[in-house]
Amino acid sequence: MSEHRLAHSSSRAPLPPGMLIRELDLSDVTVAATVHAVGLRAYAVEAELIGFDGIPALSESLQDMTARPLRWLGAVTGEGTVAAFVAWQTDSDQAVTHIDRVCVDPAWFRRGLASCLLDHLLAAVTDSGEVRVSTGAANQPAVKLYERLGFRRGVDFEPAPGLRMAQFLLHR
Repeated sequence: MSEHRLAHSSSRAPLPPGMLIRELDLSDVTVAATVHAVGLRAYAVEAELIGFDGIPALSESLQDMTARPLRWLGAVTGEGTVAAFVAWQTDSDQAVTHIDRVCVDPAWFRRGLASCLLDHLLAAVTDSGEVRVSTGAANQPAVKLYERLGFRRGVDFEPAPGLRMAQFLLHR
């Protein structure tokens, strides 16, 4: 996958000037450490929003994160700063894509980066089938994002006491 500058309809924010969407190579220790740090900052905000600090990614080590069989796509500044990322895995039969995480560094909130990354993932990476993602049910910014992108909310579930999750499905 190469670098892309995405064009968006007027309903979505364009990428900030100089920002690119590109695949992230987590075998590069510097990239992996940056992604890990961005994720920790983003999940700390989500933990506060949903009132639950036991989000698994908050206690995930760098080694555990990089060992996961995920693909990574980032919104990266011209200077190489990772401002946001999405990570996903597609089943071997290509029928279901599982979005594992969508994180925006709090310094880059409210600039449309999550929308841009998900638009790119849905348009350029996943061809067809079902796309699944979940978030804390009380994380209203994420809930609104998925709904705006056409995801249908499934049944909420509680994987741990005090943690209500909303799951979303998109059929393509």
